[in-house]
Amino acid sequence: MKVMSMRKYGGWLLLGLVLVLPLASWAQGVPLINVSGGKGGTQYSLTLQLLALMTTLTLLPSLLLMMTSFVRIIIVLSILRQALGTGQTPPNMVLVGLAMFLSFFIMSPVLQDIYTNALMPYMQDNMAFDKALVAAEGPLRKFMTLQTREEDIALFMQMGKLPDAVTPDNVPFTTLVPAFITSELKSAFTIGFLIYIPFVVIDLIVASVLMSMGMMMLSPMMISMPFKLMLFVLVDGWGLILGSLANSFVTS
Repeated sequence: MKVMSMRKYGGWLLLGLVLVLPLASWAQGVPLINVSGGKGGTQYSLTLQLLALMTTLTLLPSLLLMMTSFVRIIIVLSILRQALGTGQTPPNMVLVGLAMFLSFFIMSPVLQDIYTNALMPYMQDNMAFDKALVAAEGPLRKFMTLQTREEDIALFMQMGKLPDAVTPDNVPFTTLVPAFITSELKSAFTIGFLIYIPFVVIDLIVASVLMSMGMMMLSPMMISMPFKLMLFVLVDGWGLILGSLANSFVTS
């Protein structure tokens, strides 16, 4: 029963441990750590593989967020809030929750592929742990490669002094992840710039009108915010933003 529960627990950790494939593969060949004690001489055993999994558990949130669509979405939503000039509305919790569930929606084909071809065979004892990690890496690598610019991959390949024989399809994960994050930041700020332009135009118009009326002491931001909110609602801004974000990710 203990072995089955540990195996089930390790199966759920499989989704977030693709980055530590070399560490997990190395730990599989390390012998057990045995501890004996107690009145009855009870012996406890712990593999270094499981110890490595538990150690990297604290890194799972960062690993999962940095390898999915979450970064682009949360940055765009934050820029949108600043462009509207609404301060802390919507609050951070709402933006993070919206970005997370939209990320689940966008990443659902990738997660389904990992669940079908890696997680389920491993939990049913039909696949070894190292093979399951390789199977889980494939869909995630494909998604990240499709979103990453070639110049970013080339930059980190040059910084890592990788041989010319290495192509973007088989680039190491330690090189692909920073290249993917860099590309996501570029895409997020590009989308944020395009979102910001209409609201800046409204601010300029309101400021010009106030100046012409001699109301220089009145804050243009306070007057322009209702007009920006009205424009955003009339054009169905949330639907346009979320739909455009979902469509901005290449899936094939």
